[in-house]
Amino acid sequence: MKPVVAIVGRANVGKSTLFNRLAGESVAIVEDLPGTTRDRVFADVSWQGREVTLVDTGGLELRPGSSLAQKVKGQVEAAIVEADVIIFAVDVRDGVIAADCDIADRLRSCDKPVVLVANKADNARLESQIADFYQLGVGTPLAISAQHGRGINGLLQAVTPLLPEPSIGFVDSDGPKLAIVGRPNVGKSMLLNAIVGEERAIVDQVPGTTRDAVDTVFNYRGQELLLIDTAGIRRRGRASIGIEYYSLIRALRAINRCDVALLATDATEFITAQDVHIAGYIKQAGKGMVLVINKWDLVSGQPKEAYAQQIRQRLKFMSHVPVLYVSAKFRHGVDGIIPKVLEVWQERQKQLPDLVVDKLIKEAVTAHTRPRKGLKQLEVIRAYQAGINPPTFALLVNDPELVHFSYQRYLENRLRQTFGFSGTSLRLLFKKVRSRKLQKVGVRRHDSC
Repeated sequence: MKPVVAIVGRANVGKSTLFNRLAGESVAIVEDLPGTTRDRVFADVSWQGREVTLVDTGGLELRPGSSLAQKVKGQVEAAIVEADVIIFAVDVRDGVIAADCDIADRLRSCDKPVVLVANKADNARLESQIADFYQLGVGTPLAISAQHGRGINGLLQAVTPLLPEPSIGFVDSDGPKLAIVGRPNVGKSMLLNAIVGEERAIVDQVPGTTRDAVDTVFNYRGQELLLIDTAGIRRRGRASIGIEYYSLIRALRAINRCDVALLATDATEFITAQDVHIAGYIKQAGKGMVLVINKWDLVSGQPKEAYAQQIRQRLKFMSHVPVLYVSAKFRHGVDGIIPKVLEVWQERQKQLPDLVVDKLIKEAVTAHTRPRKGLKQLEVIRAYQAGINPPTFALLVNDPELVHFSYQRYLENRLRQTFGFSGTSLRLLFKKVRSRKLQKVGVRRHDSC
């Protein structure tokens, strides 16, 4: 499990700027997927060899007639529930104000490590003013400037030792792990009950009933599976302040844990922007996916072909994903879900011979104009499959910077056309071969011919 590092603080202290700085200057695992507009609620990043989920809490803007104290308390309580380490951001230019004291009071009573950062310390004069923040009683303040990058290395060095040791902490299973994810009120819990054939999860018409990820061990024809029901994922602007906001992180953790994600959608609402976001999360995590169109009984009069065409248009970057039309309420089509999931899981275990992969990739490179920049053109020296679950392919090249996402997608499509990989994400790793090594590899390749 990846530790969660949450940035908390009142409005206008630069939390989002700090979030973007930390995510951008780290070796980011996340990527902006073509065809999706991503709200930067979270980012999976790597700090000094440790992978963490970084969270921008946000949502603390003042509203007429609302109580700042209540808003601050609600947000901080949410951060305390899910965060492993808390970065408490204040504004060095404002000094210590009442809202900062409210947050500090709550953080002092929690059993979570806190790193206090005095943001907007853009110069030496402002750095010298951080001493006032000792009175907050949450540790030594660090002077930083998120906008200009000052003090960021010191912040990372302060946070990294506080991260918990890596551990699983969940039910283990040798079989495939499935996560049921989707927006609130699309019928995820009812879908879980329909799959296992009994009442294992609370089903309620109120959106957001499920706030925790719930593990259910399920035996299907001798095959043990782990089903993970999750809270509905809402967009940042619509998630309420408090625990529902952090249910998003629990759902994302479930996606990180699973092998295959069942993305449940509501047929009456078609494919929403948030459905596309969630699909992007699944692809980004390198997981398999089955798209489940639930409540199909409510729109059964609509031609399935026209509906499917619109799905392909909305989810162009996930065109390899199988689509099932079901009604969890009446159990229509539910029996086909687990067999389809197992098919996707098997595709994730597929291992190809190195020579076969190398030949296909080089044929694909020959058949398509190679990317170039100035006089330099992409060369693929060797290609092989580096791992499974997800299927991962390593390509030794002269310069990874030459590989545009469109060319990467082209190579991925060639792999799918030849070898299938239905329903699962693929990872292509482009590794630079240094000039001397490139010459040796080239000589061996020439001699073998």
